[in-house]
Amino acid sequence: MWRSAASNIISLLVVMMLLAGGIGLTAKSFFIAAGPLVTPICVRIPSGSSFRTVSEELEKKGALQSAWFFRVGVRYQEKETKLKAGSFLIPAFSTMQDISNIVTQGGANTCGTEIVYGVGIVSTTIRVRELDPKTSKLKEKFVFKSSDKRPSAFNSLINDESTRHRIVVAEGTTSWRIVQALNEISYLTGKINEIPEEGSLAPTSYEFGRKDTRSSIIKRMSVKQDIILQRAWESKSNNLPFKTPGEALILASVIEKETGLKSERRIVASVFINRLKKGMPLQTDPTVIYGITKGKEILGRGLRQSELRKDSPWNTYLRKGLPPTPIANPGKESIFAALNPEKTDFIFFVADGTGGHAFATNLSDHNQNVSNWRAIEKNSKD
Repeated sequence: MWRSAASNIISLLVVMMLLAGGIGLTAKSFFIAAGPLVTPICVRIPSGSSFRTVSEELEKKGALQSAWFFRVGVRYQEKETKLKAGSFLIPAFSTMQDISNIVTQGGANTCGTEIVYGVGIVSTTIRVRELDPKTSKLKEKFVFKSSDKRPSAFNSLINDESTRHRIVVAEGTTSWRIVQALNEISYLTGKINEIPEEGSLAPTSYEFGRKDTRSSIIKRMSVKQDIILQRAWESKSNNLPFKTPGEALILASVIEKETGLKSERRIVASVFINRLKKGMPLQTDPTVIYGITKGKEILGRGLRQSELRKDSPWNTYLRKGLPPTPIANPGKESIFAALNPEKTDFIFFVADGTGGHAFATNLSDHNQNVSNWRAIEKNSKD
């Protein structure tokens, strides 16, 4: 009798365990099943929000079948204290597990409004864009120069926690210009005490937030450029007239200012490499201009003969070899071009009227290319 009763109790326990396991498996499959959301949405989570308010909002927007069940799953994953503030893109048919990961992993906002500070050679252009979750494309709301009067809506966007901020530095921008642009961004704090060395900052895109300062962004730019230069140096061609990565950086900055065409950079690099090997002066206008402006202004005109005849460490018409410093902050492509030039016999180049250049191996051909360029200039003025 007792043996029979014990057997029945054990059987009942087994059945209950199997049922519990089945419920658990069903619950798990429900949590990882595709959700009801048909089109992507952007969910904004203000600082201090709770999973209850967020889950109810997601249920209203059609992203969850059950806000209560979502919270249970979050609690089971031990994520109930990990909710992050920001604006996040919830893709169509996201599972509850997907959504719990999105709103707890933190990091950069993935949708909402973005302010892009485009630092150019002359000025900074501010673009305010908003991601359309349905197309995953950014729509431009308004654009203005840093020197213009700011739109009334801009100040509120700056202080909105969900707004993303990004600075994009153009290749060939000087260090002085970058510092000037950072100082114009009121969202940032801190002071930059010294202008970084020319060429030491990587011109690319950097996202930043409240924890960043002007100095911290400069540091990131410097570290990025160091990494780019080191990698390029490790992959450099043989028989280059450089003793140090710093010398390569100088030439890269000259290449950057001489051509904006990616397809030409290695060819332009070959011209300067050939000249250095032959002991010829580089004879490049951008270095002379830098000797006049030190990167703190735009000359805005052609060089005068008196300026070409005036000696300075950056006058590569009068002095052979490289100038003493970079003349701007070169991008990755120009740095790699300086260390991996095309193999050519070119020692001259001049503008060809198409945005590119005509190259020559001898003075006679070069003079003809110069004549062609002057005719193009004359016709454009008529």
